[in-house]
Amino acid sequence: MLFTSFPFLLLFLITFLVYYLPFFKKYQVSVLVVSSLIFYAYDQPWFTLLLLFSASINILTSYYVVYGNAKYRKLVATTGIVLNLAGLAFFKYSPLISHSLFSPDSSIGHFLLMIPLPIGISFFTFEGISLVIDVWRDKKEGKTASFVTPSPARHAQRTLFFISFFPHLIAGPILKAHDFYPQISDKAFKNIAWENAFKTLIVGYFLKMVVADNLKNFTFWISYPYFEAYSTVDLCTMLFGYSIQIFADFAGYSLIAIGLAKLFGYDFQTNFYFPYISTSFKEFWKRWHISLSTFLMQYLYIPLGGNRKGKFRTYLNLLLTMVLGGLWHGAAWSYATWGLFHGGMLAIERLINDNVKIKLPKSVLIIKGFFVFIMVTLAWLLFKLPDFSHVIKYFQAIGNNTAVQSTVKINMYIILYSIPVIVYHLLYLYKDSKVWKAVRSKEFVLYAILLFFIITNSGTSGSFIYFQF
Repeated sequence: MLFTSFPFLLLFLITFLVYYLPFFKKYQVSVLVVSSLIFYAYDQPWFTLLLLFSASINILTSYYVVYGNAKYRKLVATTGIVLNLAGLAFFKYSPLISHSLFSPDSSIGHFLLMIPLPIGISFFTFEGISLVIDVWRDKKEGKTASFVTPSPARHAQRTLFFISFFPHLIAGPILKAHDFYPQISDKAFKNIAWENAFKTLIVGYFLKMVVADNLKNFTFWISYPYFEAYSTVDLCTMLFGYSIQIFADFAGYSLIAIGLAKLFGYDFQTNFYFPYISTSFKEFWKRWHISLSTFLMQYLYIPLGGNRKGKFRTYLNLLLTMVLGGLWHGAAWSYATWGLFHGGMLAIERLINDNVKIKLPKSVLIIKGFFVFIMVTLAWLLFKLPDFSHVIKYFQAIGNNTAVQSTVKINMYIILYSIPVIVYHLLYLYKDSKVWKAVRSKEFVLYAILLFFIITNSGTSGSFIYFQF
């Protein structure tokens, strides 16, 4: 169910009205759980059973880590993590295993190719893993895992809510138990942060419906074999447009999720923080998909040893973390290559910073910012074209199609719909300027303009790019 669809609007309005009725005050969590299950079941009803099964594993595991026999605590936690990863591997990586190890004509290879991918499985699996690890760490360190209640039924309800809450269920942000469970309480209509919620929703829907949904009509031609008919200028412009589109699409989704959660009284962490102003790859990953990058750091990079075991291990840990982060995005070697690229850039950057201690002038930082953006944009091609051979052909076309006449209309519309994202980042860069402060005093006009474009200039509705992950 898309956030931009009429069925979702209807489900949201009914849920919102019931949620804040005085009679249902004691049942608010149950109302959201039921609504979330309907939301998930709308497109893939059978996979609701998988969601419930995954939640059950984490409910039981986290509860028995806290209240079970201390002798078996580590075994229980390990079992929970293994079951989570096994489920993710079975549904998400079966095609990759089939292509890598079996012939498509073989019975095993054919079976593995036929296994469907449940939407959102990467997100709710990671949240379940984070819950199990958090409670195990708390008990290991002698802390009280206060968010796991003594009542099994209440813990089951709260955990199912944590995993299934519809704003973040399908494409994040990835929640952490320590952040979310303390927020579970009765909510009052009068306490809704209306202004903040609506500003967040308007920006989110604008990025998705006006920017991303319009750009997709022009970046579509990046697909093979269509791109072979376009000029070098077209191919470069379309790749730039896809970089803008993937930001607008995913940042838009995250902002919508954050705004919807606010209307129900819950706060999610910021997931995108103007990533395209980054002047280093390390900074980029502190600004892009923040909930995933922090998850990878806390639950993978640091347990691997982080930067505590020497420089070589630090570089190796960066590579391993990003390769696995790439594979999290999809069951194709192109995603692993994407992760390897980012891990390599992070490692090289770390190596330079470890050995060169100079303060760079602003002009050099600007050049670095352009370099990071160009490299990130080139790497996005691995997302658009999961078949690695098509990526090679695309770069060959960029070099060989210089004589082909460029398509003015495509280039013009890509630049036009990219301008809002460019302005969005520039406004952040100059947020302390007098001009921006003057604009802020009349910002309601700006939001009215964004709302006007959402109503009058939205593109054809399309699925969010990160739904495939």
